Amino acid sequence: MRHAAYVFDAYGTLFDVHAAVRRHADEIGPDGQFFSEIWRAKQLEYSWVRTLMDAYADFWQLTEQALDFAFSKVPSVDPALREKLLDAYWHLDCYPEVPAVLKALKADGARLAILSNGSPAMLEAAVRSAALDNVIDEVISVDSVKRFKTDPSVYDLVTTGWRLYPAAVSFQSSNRWDIAGATKFGFRTVWINRTGQPDEYRDLSPALILPSLEGLLIAG
Repeated sequence: MRHAAYVFDAYGTLFDVHAAVRRHADEIGPDGQFFSEIWRAKQLEYSWVRTLMDAYADFWQLTEQALDFAFSKVPSVDPALREKLLDAYWHLDCYPEVPAVLKALKADGARLAILSNGSPAMLEAAVRSAALDNVIDEVISVDSVKRFKTDPSVYDLVTTGWRLYPAAVSFQSSNRWDIAGATKFGFRTVWINRTGQPDEYRDLSPALILPSLEGLLIAG
């Protein structure tokens, strides 16, 4: 039986965070994958540290700062590509199965939302670029509480806004730390383990582990 609401993380779950670097792979050179991984890792690190310090800066600022760090860390990548890479981040590719899965869940009567660290402008651009704006019921940004995941106030945006008990929400994320936070909050969680990562946070296990979102149409 389907859940009443399906809530999705955005970056890494619906949208491929490494697509921006791949789009300019020829200009970046052989260190592109390493460069992209550093960019992503620092982007997340900055969000966690700023939440701990209670020193919020929106996710776009952190994305820019993380990119600058990546240029410093990987000097083989030309900093002149900065604007191209930032522009590409506004139009990330969604994973191939995403449109069909979301449409199928919507057709079954489920409510669909995105809950993301992304700024409202970033999310609006990504959703529109992927043509998901007619499927997603609501796009929820952490910007309204000025805290990043895994702060409980972020997950509470869904339950308070939609007047649902946490257990009525199926929450999907490719980030294991995000799944741990959502599980602790009380959501039914599904870890989309796209890259076959080892499990962590064994005391906060997801209800399901799937290699892609397609499994939701079978598992519910």
